[in-house]
Amino acid sequence: MFFSNSLETYLVIAVFLFVTGLYGMIQHRSFVGMLISTELVLNSAALNFMAFNRFLSPDPALGQIFTLFIMGIAAAEVAIAISMVLAVYRKYRNDDPEYIHELKH
Repeated sequence: MFFSNSLETYLVIAVFLFVTGLYGMIQHRSFVGMLISTELVLNSAALNFMAFNRFLSPDPALGQIFTLFIMGIAAAEVAIAISMVLAVYRKYRNDDPEYIHELKH
């Protein structure tokens, strides 16, 4: 059976999430797409913490605490990023990052 209950399975899934998120951050043409891709990268880190916690850590709360911090950081990042995207969209009426090159003026 391919999907076994082992650390390697979780790490392969986490690598897939990380690579997908990194590719999405590079390829997306909108801020919302980049935000979703960033969430995938953070989810891969949380999955790594939980996998190492389950298979290697003697203290079961340690990985869960780190994962809760990652979830809190992700929620704060989403709130700040969405407000920035809305502010940029209100000013420029476009959410394409290449179109908004005038932000540095």
